[in-house]
Amino acid sequence: MTEMRDRDPGELVQPIILRIDKEDPSSEDEGLSAVSRAAVIAYLQDPHNPEWQQWASQAFAKSVRRANPKMFAKVLEMFPDQMVSEVGKAQAVGLPPLPAADLPKLIAKLQVSGTQLPKSEEILTSKVNIAVNASLEMSTGKAAAQCAHALFAWLTESDGQGIESWLKAHAPVGIRHLPRTDFDALSQHAVGPVIQDAGRTEIEPGSTTAFVFIDED
Repeated sequence: MTEMRDRDPGELVQPIILRIDKEDPSSEDEGLSAVSRAAVIAYLQDPHNPEWQQWASQAFAKSVRRANPKMFAKVLEMFPDQMVSEVGKAQAVGLPPLPAADLPKLIAKLQVSGTQLPKSEEILTSKVNIAVNASLEMSTGKAAAQCAHALFAWLTESDGQGIESWLKAHAPVGIRHLPRTDFDALSQHAVGPVIQDAGRTEIEPGSTTAFVFIDED
């Protein structure tokens, strides 16, 4: 069953488009960081838009879709006001919330499932980091959506401590893949909600997937 079939047709979904260059791909962590930043950047461009408010009051659903360089350029032409999130070789753009059953044809035909980028031994570090539950073995696309959930929830639901300085530093985001035991232990120091997945794709409902933590070192 596809993601869109599982959704209420009237549900608002934030599409996030990840540029995938098969000839020169980014690392997986660059992609996860770029997608999570793209979700937040899109919101911060127009936070008082009623559609954002309605979307945020629901489950703030996201749909990470992949596009080759040519299709990614077409997306930017369709949404010229949206800022691109760049991390290393990765590029992503977040769009405003749209009805799940009424996506523009260009966006709707971009693939959701099967998005995978190569892993890297280099750790992407920052003061603001997203911990990913490595035991779930999520695809890049699935993990990216969970990272975007975690970063957005931290931005909008935390007490605001450290957010202003993070934004002034151009919102860098590190990624840490942790085995279950370490993930659960570090979650006690999460600065935002620990994300639980609805279980529509890949993993079981209620699985804890990601959270934001601050590296004080």
